[in-house]
Amino acid sequence: MKIEDLLPIDGPSINEVNKYIDKYKNDLIVIKYGGNVFIDRNIFNNFIEDITVLNKLGLSIVVIHGGGPRIKRELDKSNIQSKFIRGLRVTDEKIINIVENVLIEFNKDIVDSLKEKNTEAIPIHTKKNSVIEVSAESEELGFVGKPDKINNDIIKHVIEKKMVPIISPLGLKGNQTYNINGDTAAGAIAQSLKARRLILMTNIEGVLDKNKELIEEITSSEILKMIENETITEGMIPKINTCIDAVNNGVTGVVIVDGRKPHSILFEIFSDKGAGTLIRK
Repeated sequence: MKIEDLLPIDGPSINEVNKYIDKYKNDLIVIKYGGNVFIDRNIFNNFIEDITVLNKLGLSIVVIHGGGPRIKRELDKSNIQSKFIRGLRVTDEKIINIVENVLIEFNKDIVDSLKEKNTEAIPIHTKKNSVIEVSAESEELGFVGKPDKINNDIIKHVIEKKMVPIISPLGLKGNQTYNINGDTAAGAIAQSLKARRLILMTNIEGVLDKNKELIEEITSSEILKMIENETITEGMIPKINTCIDAVNNGVTGVVIVDGRKPHSILFEIFSDKGAGTLIRK
């Protein structure tokens, strides 16, 4: 199939795609699909289309997904109130079972949707091909884990077969399942695989300056100053810390992109302008 037949009409131009294909041909791109907006099915379908295009163009892609809104919906159905400490959900035995089921169900949704587009995807979670070993984040948080070790071999084996690994942010400590913050899981996997890019899809434009203007490129030291002077606050801080950690530990660049925009991943990878904020060391 010709490249132009693969590209969406409202995606980047064929000239730009040709220019960047070789640049990323031998590199690994880790994509985190999350954020509250992604309950929208149109955005989900757009994401599926972008991953399909990347796979058919021969790029090596690893996908990690979140699931916060779906988890909240299921917990609400059971009348379970969540408590958060430092932005992380306190997770007892009842909650971890719901979280695990929801994330595995969402994982299956992504895998099945890609297969419908003739893109082979492999599920990776605590019940199948688990790749993340964790330790407990803290006693007060319960079954919330921080990644200690990533089994790169399983992920690489999937990529070598030209398939897309779809990874849930769940880890094991012995036989016990732990929930992991999606950005943290994506950062740990990108570092372990020494990825060229870590792309965090969110429901915001990217990193904004004091005038609420998008910053297209920034270094980790410049972004730390923005936390110090409170240009970056609250919920963005853990995300930014993930980005800084990644670029200081082997990931060439981390990009925060607005997943609400059509084909934001394709524009980020295959255009001069990109589609969000690129953070480098």
